[in-house]
Amino acid sequence: MATPMSAAAFVEALVEEGLVVVETDGWRTRNRNHVGPWGPVHGVMMHHTVTKGTANTVRICRDGYAGLPGPLCHGVIAKDGRVHLVGYGRANHAGSGDDDVLQAVVAERKLPADNEANTDGNRHFYGFECENLGDGKDPWPAVQVEAMEAAAAAVCRVHKWGPPSVIGHLEWQPGKIDPHGVSMDGLRRRIDERLVDRPDKPTPPKPPVRPPFPGDSAFRPGKSSPAIELLGRQLVKRGYGKHYRVGPSPQWGEADRLNVRDFQRSHTQLRGDADGYPGPLTWHLLFS
Repeated sequence: MATPMSAAAFVEALVEEGLVVVETDGWRTRNRNHVGPWGPVHGVMMHHTVTKGTANTVRICRDGYAGLPGPLCHGVIAKDGRVHLVGYGRANHAGSGDDDVLQAVVAERKLPADNEANTDGNRHFYGFECENLGDGKDPWPAVQVEAMEAAAAAVCRVHKWGPPSVIGHLEWQPGKIDPHGVSMDGLRRRIDERLVDRPDKPTPPKPPVRPPFPGDSAFRPGKSSPAIELLGRQLVKRGYGKHYRVGPSPQWGEADRLNVRDFQRSHTQLRGDADGYPGPLTWHLLFS
């Protein structure tokens, strides 16, 4: 959830993302705010225009047509990758969609199937119309798809959103197919790669550091080593230390063996040989 950025900030974000921006006359104050509020905003929605020719496409998206007044989006992404700004504020682009989808966008989780049209999307999404006939034959130039990626990433970067905040019209409103010919999952993967440097991106958990197995002979009566104490501390950490009266020590003892046996009995892979003496598999599972 976020307050929409200012028109000036919107332009700045697009330019900083490397896009070529074309500002049409009066776009900063052209909107449908008199119909209802714009915001809070939750994400970015991508469309195709079902039009041909950049000038014609920009005109239609700016002015609208009978029954659907403009602006029909905030920016038109042309086949040459330029972003033509046609309006700012509430725009007639999203229509009514599925509230379950909206909640998934807010939570940035997997999208459910859109099967309802009960929520005002014009209020909650930035919208980009992309110049394409949407017939499955009209090509999507690489420069245009890259501009779609960049435009969505620019908005996400400002609001500290992740790729799940970017959806297609087809994922929002039942019966829609746009942007036909562009994989939204693929676009979100590209956006994710582009946003790799965003400060709030979760850091993947590091794999556990597993100490090397010292060998079967290290765990026998009369043996003493740091590995035995390390084993004992890990057993306690995993909840298998009930046989220790004082605590793990470097000296192998019966308490160590009984605790290892309990751990082995708790794992199907180890039960057949639960003798209390750790082998490579016991060690691997204990430190996983």
